Amino acid sequence: MRRLPVQTPAMARKFLLGLVALTALAWPAEVVAQGVKATVLSIGDGDTIRVRQAGKALTVRLACIDAPETAQSPYGQQARTYLQQRLPIGRDVSLNIKTTDRYGRSVAEVISDININLALVEDGQAFAYRHYLRGCDAKAYLEAEERASRARLGVWQMPGGITRPWDFRRTRRSAVIPDGTTPGGRRYRCSEISSYAKAQELLRQGHSYLDGNGDGEACEALR
Repeated sequence: MRRLPVQTPAMARKFLLGLVALTALAWPAEVVAQGVKATVLSIGDGDTIRVRQAGKALTVRLACIDAPETAQSPYGQQARTYLQQRLPIGRDVSLNIKTTDRYGRSVAEVISDININLALVEDGQAFAYRHYLRGCDAKAYLEAEERASRARLGVWQMPGGITRPWDFRRTRRSAVIPDGTTPGGRRYRCSEISSYAKAQELLRQGHSYLDGNGDGEACEALR
């Protein structure tokens, strides 16, 4: 009869380390950190905020939702105003960080007294971002959207809802001005623009190149 090898303490530690490694690999890639404490610094648009976390300023893209772009007047501004009311400057929040996007922003669910991301959808200020629902409670977001649609809240005041932000961005990126000029025949640099408000006005007029990262906010450094 073949004898089984005797397990030594070193072998046990090696086994446990391997188990931990396998567990880490099995954990969803979207989950980075939960319950990260932060303080609201500013609101960029309906789905982007700036917070202070561990002494550093951090840009946060709200996960699993897509709010109207600033240029989708008046819905983009309404979403931003809604977020400003829900998250006044100085408000302490908790971040459930899912990932980091290609612009270096933390993508997270923002929790105040409620889940702010879900509230935006529930009140018709944003859409459930179907392509990026993994990592959130997809059922909760889709049901919230359905309730907002039935009640014709916010973006659902128009039958079927307004143009989805992801479609709006794609259309805007593909738009070509025949003579190769920008609106008004002039291109601006952020350093030439007098204020943040003026930069947003130019963005609404069609100067989309001022929104380099595609988050619906022009010349963020002017805030």
